[in-house]
Amino acid sequence: MTTTQTAGATEVLDFLAGRDLVVLTGAGVSTDSGIPDYRGPGAPVRRPMTFQEFLAAPEAQQRYWARSHLGWARMGSATPNDGHRALARLDPALLITQNVDGLHEAAGSRRVVALHGRVADVVCLACRRTTSRAALQTRLDELNTDWMARHGEAAMRPDGDVDLDATADFVVAHCECGGVLKPDVVFFGENVPAERVARCYDAVDALGTEGALLVAGSSLTVMSGLRFVKRAAKAGTPVAIINRGVTRGDEHATYKLDVGTTEFLVDLDQSRRTKM
Repeated sequence: MTTTQTAGATEVLDFLAGRDLVVLTGAGVSTDSGIPDYRGPGAPVRRPMTFQEFLAAPEAQQRYWARSHLGWARMGSATPNDGHRALARLDPALLITQNVDGLHEAAGSRRVVALHGRVADVVCLACRRTTSRAALQTRLDELNTDWMARHGEAAMRPDGDVDLDATADFVVAHCECGGVLKPDVVFFGENVPAERVARCYDAVDALGTEGALLVAGSSLTVMSGLRFVKRAAKAGTPVAIINRGVTRGDEHATYKLDVGTTEFLVDLDQSRRTKM
């Protein structure tokens, strides 16, 4: 076993190995791919831009895209880690992710609900046309030819942007219709689309008492993920939380382990294959 030595790790692995699973992942699953998380041990306090702030003024949109242009160059090149690949092999009944990086899909996971969308897509708030972030990156490069050279060392943030205040001279691209472009992700202050939530609820409900909800790498600080833990616990479905540090769901957990998610998921994959 490679899991960090924590009392009960073997018990949790044995418990989960023979059960149908729904898995909920957070930023902690992607830290080993070089993408920082919001609330892990040692993470600085960060305040993400809200949807209301983004809509409020062109300056806010300029600030967002100036930072995102730099961050995308790094997030867009991130690759799945062993935890992502282990989850793809585990092939749970549903993989619910709060992450917007697309790494679960890149690792080969098939049944994925990207709860907060994917940063690789861009939507126009006027005509609702969706285009690729890679295409927008090319346009932004052409409009801001020296931006990377001037600010390329800015520190990475979890949502695919960077820490940068000097953004007043960044040139923002707009949709062909003239509308405002926004990453096709759920900002703080926006609601997760109802159909996504319904699909997740259905999968959690189907587990019953014989399955289990596994939470990996999420502090469950926001209700978008915590609601599934509460739903499972209320129905008597076992909940296992694997996360470094406390979470808002700990009181609902059947098991809680303070270990690395990558190592645990690799061990779980091995345990399940052993039992097959």
